[in-house]
Amino acid sequence: MKNLREIVPPVAREGALTGLRVLDLSRLVAGNMATHILADHGAEVVKVEPPKRGDDLRNWRVDGVEVFWEVYARGKLSVELDFRSGEGRELLLAMAADADVLVENFVPGKMESWGLGPDVLHGINPQLIMLRVSGWGQTGPMANAPGFGTLIEARSGWAHLNGYADGPPTLPPLALADMIAGLYGANAVMLALRHIEIAKGAGQVIDLSLLDPLLSIIGAEAAQMSVSGSPTMRSGNQSTHAAPRNIYATQDGGWVALSGSMQAMAERVFTAIGRSDLIKDARFATNDDRVRNRVELDQIINDWTGRRDKDAVLQVFRDAGVTAGPVHSMAEVVTDPHVVQRGSLVSLNTSSATLAMHDVVARLSASPGAIAGPAPSLGQHTRQILDPYLERLECRA
Repeated sequence: MKNLREIVPPVAREGALTGLRVLDLSRLVAGNMATHILADHGAEVVKVEPPKRGDDLRNWRVDGVEVFWEVYARGKLSVELDFRSGEGRELLLAMAADADVLVENFVPGKMESWGLGPDVLHGINPQLIMLRVSGWGQTGPMANAPGFGTLIEARSGWAHLNGYADGPPTLPPLALADMIAGLYGANAVMLALRHIEIAKGAGQVIDLSLLDPLLSIIGAEAAQMSVSGSPTMRSGNQSTHAAPRNIYATQDGGWVALSGSMQAMAERVFTAIGRSDLIKDARFATNDDRVRNRVELDQIINDWTGRRDKDAVLQVFRDAGVTAGPVHSMAEVVTDPHVVQRGSLVSLNTSSATLAMHDVVARLSASPGAIAGPAPSLGQHTRQILDPYLERLECRA
């Protein structure tokens, strides 16, 4: 992408977490999301992968390119190691003794069956932070059940909320439960590191399910049901809490998103579309009125936007100070002047392609972090990482 800032690796590893060593035993999205955040902010993340096949995220390819791996394993190191028994297990224990964080997402009890449970790991490294990611958590009747994000998105109530009233429950087109769990996981590691800092002592186990974070971002739905006695039903792009709020079609086939969630903003919308009379209309005078009559209100706004091109609609709303904006495809996002000038997306040279991807999030003024390099090839750093431990084990023998 010629408009995006180009990153030509390698880049010096820097950020607030420089010096932190993370062993990432996880597979697919949630664990990789958590450790990718840590790597972007300076941590040395060692991906411990099954020999020959590696992390299953490598299999999510587009035209032969491991695009998901390239994004979420950037700046990491790769070691091939079967750590379930024998010398591989001894090597992992030796690495864990030097690590600050260990991340795994096996079915609960699996690490214990390999002799790698928290009791063993904390016996050799009391300060180790162990992030355990699973579908349903380490406890509860579903703990040992399959826990892919799709199942969590369905059982959590998220799919039931998403979609149109006359349509089926709708799953997200991305690994939403995993991504959100990864964000929570990185945050939890920071909390555990702070605990070590202030308590001058032990590490701990973080029990992170995919379910709990998704329940948290659904918002006040459970609280709302406590009051209303019934669950919120699907409402498409409308909001059941504020109106007007929707996506409106324009004459030229475009789409405009609009949110009038404050009283003053709703009144600006009415004035902008030449319907200031609606401000005093009993159907739309307050937010509660507008929510009750949101179908009729959306029709009024759609009639207005549908007679104008998208650019004209947006200009009217800009002039009126209305919170509205275009609906962009990714082709438009990568050329959006704000995205380009802010540097929200960058262009990274990898071994297989030059790829656009998000830059480091968030922006710290004193320790901004950096994308240290592309995702590693399978086992690229095996000798570099393992040789010192092999020598140590041989000396001990």
